[in-house]
Amino acid sequence: MLWIKSLHIISMVTWFAGLFYLPRLFVYHAMSDDDVSKERFKIMERKLFHGIMTPGAALTVLFGLWLIIAYGLGIGTGGWFHAKMALVVLLIAYHVWCGKLLKDFKHDRNRRSHVFYRWFNEFPVLVLVAIVVLVVVRPF
Repeated sequence: MLWIKSLHIISMVTWFAGLFYLPRLFVYHAMSDDDVSKERFKIMERKLFHGIMTPGAALTVLFGLWLIIAYGLGIGTGGWFHAKMALVVLLIAYHVWCGKLLKDFKHDRNRRSHVFYRWFNEFPVLVLVAIVVLVVVRPF
C-alpha cells in the first residue's frame, strides 16, 4: 500500500507542477506580441499539457482509485474524504478548461487578458492547500 500511496503523491506533484505552470505560460503568451514568441509558447504549452499534466492527472486518479478500491482508504472515514473528492473533480474540470484554453491559444483565438490568467493561476494553489489540510488534519 505504501508504494501505491507514494506513486499517488508523486504523480499528484507532477500534475500540480503543470497546473501551476501552464496558466503562468498563458499569462506570458497573452502578453506577447510577436509571432516567434507566440509559436514558442504554443510548443511549451502543448508539451506541458500533453507530456506532463495529463499523464500526471491520469496517474494521480489511477493510483487514487487503486488506494480506494484495494485498501478502502478514505471510505467511511468522514466528510473530509468526500470534500477531497469534490475538490479532485473540480481539479479535473480545471484541467479540461486548461485544455480548452490551450486549444484557443493554438488557433490564435485567445480573447482574455494576461490579468485574467494571473487570477486563473491562483485556483490550483487554493485547491492544493485545501486538499492537504483535509487529508492531514481531517477536520470533519
